[in-house]
Amino acid sequence: MALTGVLRPGHAALRVLDLEESVNFYGNVLGLIETGRDKQGRVYFKAWDERDHNSIVLHQADRAGIDYFGFKVANKSTLEKLDSDLRAYGVKTERIPAGEMLETGERVRFEIPSGHLIELYAEKKDFGNGMPYVNPEAWAVALADKGIAPIRFDHCLLYGPDIEKVQKLFEEVLGFYLTEHVVLEDGQTDLAIFMATSNKAHDIAFVRHPEPGKLHHVSFLLESWERVLRAADLMSMNRVSIDIGPTRHGVTRGTTIYAFDPSGNRFETFCGGYQTYPDCQPIKWTIDEVGPAIFYHDRKLNERFLTVVT
Repeated sequence: MALTGVLRPGHAALRVLDLEESVNFYGNVLGLIETGRDKQGRVYFKAWDERDHNSIVLHQADRAGIDYFGFKVANKSTLEKLDSDLRAYGVKTERIPAGEMLETGERVRFEIPSGHLIELYAEKKDFGNGMPYVNPEAWAVALADKGIAPIRFDHCLLYGPDIEKVQKLFEEVLGFYLTEHVVLEDGQTDLAIFMATSNKAHDIAFVRHPEPGKLHHVSFLLESWERVLRAADLMSMNRVSIDIGPTRHGVTRGTTIYAFDPSGNRFETFCGGYQTYPDCQPIKWTIDEVGPAIFYHDRKLNERFLTVVT
């Protein structure tokens, strides 16, 4: 498929309760690379095989959670068109000037019906992945084995109301498509939706929830099941609070661990999943099979997974 319009998830800005404790966790345990700090007190990170300057932005606050989630778009003309399309659709947008976020161009910010702030941007400095662009080695040895060392920031799951309106906005304006969904007892209303702008199983997901603007988790991609098991070892060694796993999803078929950062923000380390395309029929899960849909091995949900959000 041609990669046009919205390309991929680009960054998530997270609130943490103790900045330096969180910097140590994201840098040394999770194994992200710190790429800068700004005058606002924000600390920037990237996964080792990402090229752009940042994908995770931390700042200290009195409550944990997510401030905004950003997608990179193909170019500046695409950014202008999507801004115009959003306003024509009835969505109020805000222009955030270039440089307000380190090494990042102008951003278009808007609120979606679930109460989350979404951003679009076209430009971010190429920071590289520790290897040259001419005749590189297979991987950057010094970076790829530091901590859990995910390849990239991959997606997030957000909790909030009116997810049917979110789906419509993402499909009709931003060009996303539905890959999987979980339906409630009436067989019509969605509990959860999984959406892609690429050929990944999902780039963002939403669960119906009465409180707006909540974060369930941010997710990081690993290369293999063995790396997921290694991540579990490192979490145990560092006394990380594990929610569940290692296990497998029915939805997306990925293998996974869920755990919490020191502030209580949930994160996922996963690998696998399938490739999909816009012409693929969405997969439907019924509420009576939601256990294996989320945790395929246990075939049941733990209560904390459903109720703990930030």
